[in-house]
Formats: sequence, structure tokens, C-alpha cells
Amino acid sequence: MTTHHRAAVLGSPIAHSLSPVLHRAGYAALGLDEWRYDRFEVDEAQLAAFVAGLGPEWAGLSLTMPLKRAIIPLLDEVSGTALSVDAVNTVVFHADGRRSGDNTDVPGLVNALRERGIERVETASVLGAGATASSALAALAQICTGEVTTYVRSAERAAEMRALGERLQLTVRTADWERGAEALAAPLTISTTPAGAADSFAWALPERPGALFDVLYHPWPTKLVAACAERGSTVLGGLDLLVHQAVLQFEQFTGVATGPLDAMRAAGEAALAEG
Repeated sequence: MTTHHRAAVLGSPIAHSLSPVLHRAGYAALGLDEWRYDRFEVDEAQLAAFVAGLGPEWAGLSLTMPLKRAIIPLLDEVSGTALSVDAVNTVVFHADGRRSGDNTDVPGLVNALRERGIERVETASVLGAGATASSALAALAQICTGEVTTYVRSAERAAEMRALGERLQLTVRTADWERGAEALAAPLTISTTPAGAADSFAWALPERPGALFDVLYHPWPTKLVAACAERGSTVLGGLDLLVHQAVLQFEQFTGVATGPLDAMRAAGEAALAEG
């Protein structure tokens, strides 16, 4: 019987992905010398054929854009977390041939916040309304006891966020993107926007902004993060999310009970420092 010792990250574009750096560092830290982790450029049209062609040595896949939704019809089972945000970033191949899908972004967000002492907030804000914003809402459904305000650019996106809030049993209200600087008055803001999109809010912060989790890791720090840090805010970045979601994948792929978070984080920090 072939042992499961291969994993990889799929997406398009994929060359920028830090996932191989993180997972390989995890293997090295635990002496898992027989394990291999790669990256493959795969788009939605190529996904089904790629998955069908994988042999019994495969333990799992990490998925990034644009594949997190496209993978779902190819799976035998999907976790409740992944179904709640309609996005799978983790596929595990089982010995009996089943393919199961999960989403480690949501618990990764929760664990990253917990590591920084943020376990419960009364209210929160989300900047943006894309796939990562959906994961942010699912994470906030676990730690926010009150209302979440999402700052969005269109009525269509606003409706999507409110509908997701209803599914998550989370009170979500929406506000115009132009008022995004107001978000930072909340105890916690999760920014899920592309690089530069929230820079202008740095000049209009409340006097005492709350904690900021900006999911970007390049460029770092963003203007918004730097401005909040100057005012004494707790700030988290994309590497915090990336490492925490990756260690959860690592555990699912390898069967190790507790993945080497510190070693994976150090490898990510080193890779980013090298540019």
C-alpha cells in the first residue's frame, strides 16, 4: 500500500505562494523527510483533470484563488465551515478514496486573534466583501457578541454580506466604502482589501483605533497598519493568517496532532525578508 506523502498548493497565479516554504519548514522541523510539497499553476478549467490524475501517494491539496469554489463539486464531503462560506481551501485524500474539503482560513483567523489575546469582542468591522471577507464574517460569528459592520462598494455586495450574516446567525449591517475610516472605531477591524485600497483611511483614523487585522503580507506594513500601530493599536497581518491556516492544513495532511507553528512562521518571515 502506497503511503500518502505528497501535497501541493494549486491556483492561478501561484508563483507568489508562500505555502511551499511553510509546509516544507514544517516537514523539516519534525523530521518528516519523506514528505514533499509543491506548487502547481492550475485554473478552473484544468482543475478536474488535475485532481483525477493524482495517484495514491497524495495526502492533500491547498487551494487558492480561483479554485476555492470550483473544487466543491469534485469532493465527496465538505465541512460545515467550508459550506458556510462556500469556499474550500483544503482537500484531504483518504485511504478509502474519499476526498474531503475543509476551510482552514476561518479557524486560522480565530487562532491568530486568540494568539494576540483577542478572544471576544462586542462589535467589529470588516473592510471589503470578497471571499476573504466571507471567512472574516464566519470567524467573527465565533468571537463577536454583537453587530458587525461591513464597508462595501456596491449594493449587490452589501446584500451578499447581509445574507451571509443571516446564514451565520450574525448581525451584519453594511456601510458605504467611503466611510471606511469609521471602521477603526470598533474594537476589531478585519481588512480584506487588495494592496492600496484602504490606504486613504490612514489619514482619517479615530483618535484611539481598535485592533486591526490586515490580511495582506506584501507590502508590509500597509499605510493603514502603520498608522494604527503609531496610535498604539494591536495589529496583525497576512502572515499571521497564512501561518495559522497552513498549520491546520499541515495537521490534516500529515496526521500530526500539533503542527510546528513557530518553525513555519520563522520560515515565512525569512522568505518575506528576502523579498
